[in-house]
Amino acid sequence: MVRFLLARPIAVFMTFMALMVFSFIVLRTLPISLLPPIDVPQIVVKVNYPNASPEAIEQNVLSRIREGLITLNGLEEMDSKAGSEVGTIWLTFDYSTKMELAYIDVNEKIDRLTNSLPEDLSRPEVIRINTSDIPVVRVQVVPKEGIDEIEVSLLAENVLKKRIEQLPGVSLVDINGKKDRIITVKPREEALSALGMTQENVISAIKSGNQDLPGISVKDGQFRYYLRLATRVDTPKDIESLPVAASSGVIIPLGKLAEVSYETQETLGYHLFGTDEGLVITVHKQASAKMNELIPELKKSLGYFKEDYPQVEFELTQDQSNLLNAAISNLETSLLFGGVFAFAVLFLFMKDYRLPLIIGVSLPSSLLISFLVFYFFDLSINIISLSGLALGIGMLIDNAIIVLDNITRKRESGLPLFEACVEGVNEVMGALISSVLTTLAVFVPLVFLSGISGALFFDQAVAVTAILSVSLAVAFILLPMLYLIMFSRSKKPYDEGEGLFFSKVLAGYDYLYHKVISNRKLAMLGFLLLIPLGLGISLILDTTGLPEIEKLDATLDVDWSEPISATENKHRVLALLKTLDGNYTQAEADVGVKQFLLFDGENSIQQSLLYFLFPSVEEKQAAINQLQDYLKKNYPEASFILGDAPNAFDQLFNSSMPYYEVRWKDLEAKEPIPEEKMDPWLSQFPTREWERGPGLQKEASVVFTLRADKMATYQIPVDAVQTQISKLFGSYTITDIRRFGVITPIRLKETNARFESLLRNTRLFASDTTSYILGEFIDYQYEDHYKYVTADKGGIYQSLFVTADNPDEGLRDYVRWGQDKNLGVTAVGQYFKDRENVRQLIGILLISVLLLYFILAAQFESFIQPLIVVFTLPLGIGGAFLVLLLCGATLNVMSAIGLVVMLGIMVNDAILKIDTINRLRSSYVESDSTSAAEALEMALHRAGQIRLKPILMTSITTILALIPIVFSSGLGADLQRPLVFAVIGGLTIGTVTSLYFVPLAYWFTVSKKSLKTT
Repeated sequence: MVRFLLARPIAVFMTFMALMVFSFIVLRTLPISLLPPIDVPQIVVKVNYPNASPEAIEQNVLSRIREGLITLNGLEEMDSKAGSEVGTIWLTFDYSTKMELAYIDVNEKIDRLTNSLPEDLSRPEVIRINTSDIPVVRVQVVPKEGIDEIEVSLLAENVLKKRIEQLPGVSLVDINGKKDRIITVKPREEALSALGMTQENVISAIKSGNQDLPGISVKDGQFRYYLRLATRVDTPKDIESLPVAASSGVIIPLGKLAEVSYETQETLGYHLFGTDEGLVITVHKQASAKMNELIPELKKSLGYFKEDYPQVEFELTQDQSNLLNAAISNLETSLLFGGVFAFAVLFLFMKDYRLPLIIGVSLPSSLLISFLVFYFFDLSINIISLSGLALGIGMLIDNAIIVLDNITRKRESGLPLFEACVEGVNEVMGALISSVLTTLAVFVPLVFLSGISGALFFDQAVAVTAILSVSLAVAFILLPMLYLIMFSRSKKPYDEGEGLFFSKVLAGYDYLYHKVISNRKLAMLGFLLLIPLGLGISLILDTTGLPEIEKLDATLDVDWSEPISATENKHRVLALLKTLDGNYTQAEADVGVKQFLLFDGENSIQQSLLYFLFPSVEEKQAAINQLQDYLKKNYPEASFILGDAPNAFDQLFNSSMPYYEVRWKDLEAKEPIPEEKMDPWLSQFPTREWERGPGLQKEASVVFTLRADKMATYQIPVDAVQTQISKLFGSYTITDIRRFGVITPIRLKETNARFESLLRNTRLFASDTTSYILGEFIDYQYEDHYKYVTADKGGIYQSLFVTADNPDEGLRDYVRWGQDKNLGVTAVGQYFKDRENVRQLIGILLISVLLLYFILAAQFESFIQPLIVVFTLPLGIGGAFLVLLLCGATLNVMSAIGLVVMLGIMVNDAILKIDTINRLRSSYVESDSTSAAEALEMALHRAGQIRLKPILMTSITTILALIPIVFSSGLGADLQRPLVFAVIGGLTIGTVTSLYFVPLAYWFTVSKKSLKTT
């Protein structure tokens, strides 16, 4: 095959050129994003029910929705939480579920349930979670001093949002902090009382003045005209001019009976940028869009906004493209330094400038053609797929060096140039294919991990497969062709001698080799001791998810745990910001209920989420300490989480699931257990290391009790009392003004007086126009009650979080505790998910090792020799662990990727060395003058010499290409540094030890009887 292709260099050259042209075209169309567009198998249903208690939301809304959704296909878990005015249901599906269909199914079922839900409830929101739903950037919109906030809200909603949505690649624009205008009506009670009127007269007049005639028309000959009433109101002046008839028949303008004015609607939440109130616009990209093109376009638009709307200040914050730019920059740096150092090292070892030039062509061409595979597998360029390409580049250089070195050796043996190219490739083809297959045997099974990890590994596995497959095609076809072309016209005689540098290295190798061979048993014992010692270092290494990145930003998520208003929440946040005295670069806060369409977390008036960006790590740590002290001193009841700001990876992988949660249900009542009963039971819980779950958290409240006896005595209807209460304490909407999609509510103005004085001073009118004090019919009391009502598929439950080091040890005691009280007890949490993931990972790694063994056994036609390759791996891993420990790094995702890169190169070397030993041993045995024992010794020594140059070239090139990252700074360098430490450790310590371990282990695995009999 190689001979056939090398005989047609023009056809091969044009084929590769065509592939690179198509790859370049495809590269320009590939989407660029931070993460692969993965459908997270979760759907969130959110309910907003103003002035409703947690119990009312659970009983009237959430329980009915859960019953309707329980038959969804692929539904694994369903949890709900009802709080004051809000409720949330989390639906978790199996990963094989098609989320597009599940989303449609959920919406259809909720539409069917609409008639069974309260009439005044707005339609529940259904939110589908996707990795592309993570905002790529936030745009801060802050009105300047004296500018109307409502006008800015209208500008953001009607202009800015639409202009950003028109940018190529934008899928959704979300806004928080909007303000709406309403018309308030404040009745003048003295005037009404003097005229014998009530609020109802005013309300009736406004409703009558805002009526319309839907669908009514009149006929005039052959024409038909639709009618509209000219009495509709538009402004407060229109309302004030409405006539109100007194009982005496006198007509009085409404303006004399009530104050009517425009006001800003009281919101349940605010957005702050610094200490200024404003809006925030989050920008979400399309899955097929290029993030590195979208962000510059958005920045350009922001420049236009500043010119067009000088009354508003604009700022970009929390730009997630920084992570992607760091990954792309690292790949470019690796290619640049890899190319420069490969040229220098190859020239040093091979003494010919043409060989580095050939590899310089092969590297970018392999990378470019790999993107063609991305196109056919519908992959995007993202951090995961880029890490896959980075993994493959090390082996790509190794394959190129091995092929060129072998062709060179064939020329040294006296073969003609064409035959040297053919034989040089054919001789290493089987070993290189086996090497690539063993690498893929590690990666491909990881695709079958459950959850989001498996979905992410798919992109990485395809990327590794793409670049390794292409690298083989380049090494077997393009490299020998370029070698043939470059050396065919050379008139310079070929220099068969080794260079001065490599001659000294070879002499050092031979010296150590003879020392090891002369003490075989002692050396083997030393190597066998190194394996457990190296692996044992992992026990003292810290384990983390991602490496510690020098983050300059932090977040504070605080729940004040008090029944405060959104305005009070804002005041507390402003006071919190002032304690820092401006010692931050940026600060923003989402206070109270968030208006984002895609917000899938908990919405509560009592909560606030603050984001800070600091100039340095030292100032950040000082501010964190200052904030902690302030909160603990001034708000001891508040619960808060203060730490590093999550990036897109954190948002994707961080689970909101508690680590270990013990749940129980009352098997009789099917409702929350009362506080007076629950608290003594909790004192008997088997462990003291626990925290209250949401269903046990309490908050203060006021409970109204209607006095039915007095209502019956004075013939006051229940609905009259309830209506009066809603007018006093609720947002009582009289009517809405609707004009071309814009809705302006007309509401009774709420008073700021205490509720006790309102009950004493408000009068209630009976049917005979007699009035009574409202407080006569209402009893009230302060009491603590449950803040949330939690439920799952099986119904309402309460829970606590066990914080002990080994929480599962007491599971039997927890169950017995519940049985004594007729409670059904179960344990759930991330603890069980982690155990399942570990079990899966161990199983998959075992499959990978088996696959690796099967491939090598087929390659070597031996059951023993593959074990030599397997036992070289712990030497490299031990070296990597040692360097990680010395450099103060941790075991994390990036260091694990570094281990795989390093092991790929080590496996490559071990496979080729054993293949070379087998080949040389066979050729030496054929000689009559050489015994089997001598042939083995000669083959072991010569194979080490032959393989020394390629493994040194590969190791030195890879290490030198990565060293600049160690001394770099920034987000990208912080991410890649553990990878670099792992590769350097493995390729220095691991490679040096494996140089002597492979021939030593080979000698011990050969049957000594066979050496004596032949």
